[in-house]
Amino acid sequence: MKVGGAVVENEESLRLLIQDFAAIGGPKVLVHGGGRSATALATQLGIETRMVEGRRITDDDMLRVVTMVYGGLVNKNIVAQLQAAGINALGLTGADMDIIRSHRRPPVPSSSLSPAPNSSIDYGWVGDVDRADGERLASLLREGITPVIAPLTHDGKGHLLNTNADTMAQTVACALAPHFSVTLVYAFEKRGVLRDPDDPQSLIPYITESDFQRLKTEGVVSGGMIPKLENALQAIRQGVWQVKIGETVIGH
Repeated sequence: MKVGGAVVENEESLRLLIQDFAAIGGPKVLVHGGGRSATALATQLGIETRMVEGRRITDDDMLRVVTMVYGGLVNKNIVAQLQAAGINALGLTGADMDIIRSHRRPPVPSSSLSPAPNSSIDYGWVGDVDRADGERLASLLREGITPVIAPLTHDGKGHLLNTNADTMAQTVACALAPHFSVTLVYAFEKRGVLRDPDDPQSLIPYITESDFQRLKTEGVVSGGMIPKLENALQAIRQGVWQVKIGETVIGH
């Protein structure tokens, strides 16, 4: 299960998450965000938060902030809450046990909407995932341990990297697919994938790959939902049994 910072940073929504997550039977993994808390701490420390197309620029100072917040404050609070709920949780980053290895994202061309469309964007210490170690994660799960993974990875050269939690969750799910029948859940603030984003009753309950291509062509799914669904379908191709985005199920 992947949950965003909006859920884990709010006391009441975190309480409900812990309650629901603890009720899930069998082996489970939680991957979390924490961007709002990172931005708040950076502001208190006088460190500028720079976002480009929704992504956080992670220079040396910001890397220190996200490491403290993601790997420390948010992660350990979730672990403590899960322990109180009877779940034997272990807080991890991708560097711990070398469970998730990444490489530093190279500078990329800025979009045509950028004020300087011919320039490039250096995201700093941002990592793009290369692989997850499913065998080591499976060994923890078989021991009855629930990994709680912060959105930090490493490059194997001593550098921590700020990494997209959605991608980390997908990579972990795929790595565990040879060991378990895996359902990947993206906890979502809406009911799921909606035909009309403003109408919660317009839920699309089930989507296959052919459905996705048709919905994209029709313009029913667009914007940020497209990469989320593409990630979900990629997980299906790599052996994940099903993916849930809210109440929407993506499957074969």
